[in-house]
Amino acid sequence: MADSFHFSVNIISRGKGKSAVASAAYISGEKIKNKWDGVAHDYTKKQGVISKEIFLPDHAPEEYKDRKTLWNSVELFEKNSNAQLARNFIISLPKELNIEENKKMIEEYVQNNFVKEGMIVDLAIHDESREGNQNIHAHIMTIVRPINEDGTWGQKNKKEYILDGKGEKVLNKNGKPKTRKVELTTWNDKGNVEKWRENFSDLCNEYLEKNNIEKRVDHRSFKRQGIKQIPTIHLGASASAMERKGIRTEKGDINREIKKQNELLKKVL
Repeated sequence: MADSFHFSVNIISRGKGKSAVASAAYISGEKIKNKWDGVAHDYTKKQGVISKEIFLPDHAPEEYKDRKTLWNSVELFEKNSNAQLARNFIISLPKELNIEENKKMIEEYVQNNFVKEGMIVDLAIHDESREGNQNIHAHIMTIVRPINEDGTWGQKNKKEYILDGKGEKVLNKNGKPKTRKVELTTWNDKGNVEKWRENFSDLCNEYLEKNNIEKRVDHRSFKRQGIKQIPTIHLGASASAMERKGIRTEKGDINREIKKQNELLKKVL
């Protein structure tokens, strides 16, 4: 991974047919029934789950250490058919570090970037490679609804009236007061993804240096780094598994062609 950087973030949304319970079952290799729709998600045959743990901020109920309890509580509290349920991260870890160092690093990362901000974090480390430590990566799920100090689920946002210079409510064309949505946490700030990526890159490089490994990672794109090179695409678990077995995949062929083009670029630049 020290030759590349993969850090993806997306929202698990019911409106897109996704389920927090299904995602939690997948990353943990467990069987969990979703009480929202009654569907059981069974990933007990999944291989490559190295470790899994839930991290709680101080005011979160201890019962949320149980994966089934946590994500079913999230599912049942969210009533809307298009509800946002969790934030999902997939982060490549450096194969140059051993498993214990990677585990220590990613746990430090989630504590400093998410748990300290009041989020509950479900962390799992995977490596499906037969050789071991060749495709090591972290799956992280975080809550998107804050928890009140009393342990109950809080509000994500609120509406407030838009006022004019005199402090009077601004009306729309129908004569009703205009309102706007106000976020009650900083979790959805636009700059967060860049900050989270940079923080991981910095921490990763600290661990590489501490372990006397010369290679470094950079969260910036090749273009932003001023590197005239074509980035490879992320294979994903399925394509990676097939490639390791010697089965060529479309994504693998794309990356092989990209590597050939990059070698040509090195010769002519």
